[in-house]
Parts: sequence; structure tokens; C-alpha cells
Amino acid sequence: MMKRRDLLQLGGLALGAGLSGNAFADIVPHPRGRFAGKIRKSLKWNMVKLRDEQSLAETFEKLRKCGYEGLEPSLDDVGDKADEWIAASQESGLILDGTVAARTEDLIGGIDLTKRLGGDSMLVVARYDQKQPIQPQWDRARDQLREFAPHAQAQGVSLLVENVWATYLISPFDMARFIDEVGHPAVQVHFDIGNMVRWGVPEHWAQILGTRSKKLDVKEYDLKKAMGEGMGKGFSVPLGEGSIDWKAVMDEMEKIQFTGWAAAEVAAGDWDYLADVAKRMDRVLEL
Repeated sequence: MMKRRDLLQLGGLALGAGLSGNAFADIVPHPRGRFAGKIRKSLKWNMVKLRDEQSLAETFEKLRKCGYEGLEPSLDDVGDKADEWIAASQESGLILDGTVAARTEDLIGGIDLTKRLGGDSMLVVARYDQKQPIQPQWDRARDQLREFAPHAQAQGVSLLVENVWATYLISPFDMARFIDEVGHPAVQVHFDIGNMVRWGVPEHWAQILGTRSKKLDVKEYDLKKAMGEGMGKGFSVPLGEGSIDWKAVMDEMEKIQFTGWAAAEVAAGDWDYLADVAKRMDRVLEL
């Protein structure tokens, strides 16, 4: 299974000069696309390589300058420092649009923390142990989400199941069936556009999931690189330079009139790198 932390440590783009002076002045605005004003850019906290070199509020402000409106930390990132995160968000204007829980067990605390931070979603993963029978695991994850869905709905938080590298829910039909079996409007999909390229075609996932997709994770994947250097290496290509047909994906997003958040989830880097990722998001998401 490809773990989120391992993924964020994969190689990335060559970085530009350090942040100084008018570094952000060189960012060339991209012409407005068909999703301008409809999709808002976020990123995962672990992408911020220099996050410990200044205060949280200063880090958030720099992320705003890089071109992001939101941020998605894990529950462990926030820990018992929620007040500090809330204050930094309010001071900088960077929205904590959601959190990452990464499991379907004991979600009450995570739901409440997400609500407190101002987020409207919590990413969760349906766990899968390949050494155990599959049906009981399916039933257990489904029933756990059913259990916590009413509380999430009451708090205004969606529980969004992500497609990951657990060799589980690796077909869009599996994911759609799983969500439908849960059968609660608070449980939908956090659609990771790069994670399924190993097994399938992103635009086909988009077709089958339809309006179940409530938020996007944005990363690239290159099949040729994966076949030649190892499956994990498929992620180590810049956005827009791999195997994903982004136009086809966005055509499907247009059909369901998608609006909302899209979070970058790529390798960590410095400020110039993060600004470049934001510009690449503009291009592939047609912002």
C-alpha cells in the first residue's frame, strides 16, 4: 500500500531560487478557464517543506501568496493546537477547508475538530487487510460510516472516502457501490485523480462516480515511468506531464457541474515550488 507520507516524500520538480524580494511577482497569471470561480485550490499540509521556519500565521500567509485559498491538515497535524490553527487561519485568510482522518474508526472526535476548524469535510480511508476475508472488512467499514454519518451531518461535515493504494475499492463500480451501500448523504467520495491510474482511467472514474465526487485530490501519474522505474515512481512527475488526460477528466467534471475544493497532493517543496504547483493546478483544472 502506498502510504500518504511516502507519497509526499517522492521526488518533485527542480526548484527555483529561494523566496526573496519579488519572488511571487514572476508568477504569470493564466487565462481564466471554464472552472474559474468554480474550483478553489487547496493543498495538503505535508507539502509545505518550510512550514517550521516561521510562525503558523506567517506560513499560512505565504501559502496565500503562492496561490492557495485552502489547506487540508491531518488530524494529527493539528493535535491539541486547534486554537493556534484557527487563529492563523483567521489572520491570514487561508481556509482550513477539510481534514484528513485516514480511517473509518472512532470518527466523532475528528468530526468535531473539523467543524471547530471551520472545515466541511474529513477524508477517510476504508482499510483493507489482504490477509483477511474481504466481505467482513467491507461490511465493517460500511457500518462504521453509517454509524458516524448522522453526527457528521449534524456538524455540517461530509465524510469523504478516498481511493488509495490499498488494492481495495480499485474500480469505480466498487467505490460507487460502497458509497451507495452506506446510503447516507454525508458519506461521499474524495476523488483522487492520480491514485487510480495504476488500475484504471481517471475520466472513467469520474463518469461512474458522478455527483458522489465532492472534493478532488490533484496529483500526476506517469505509466511509462512507473513501468520502467517502479510503481511508486509514477507519481514523481510534474502536474500536466504524465499519463492523465486532464481535459477528459475536466469534461466529466463539467457534466456534473462540479464546484468546490481541489487539493494538491504532491511532493513537498519550498515556496517557489509550491507557487509552481498552484500554477500547474490552474492549467490542468482549467481555472
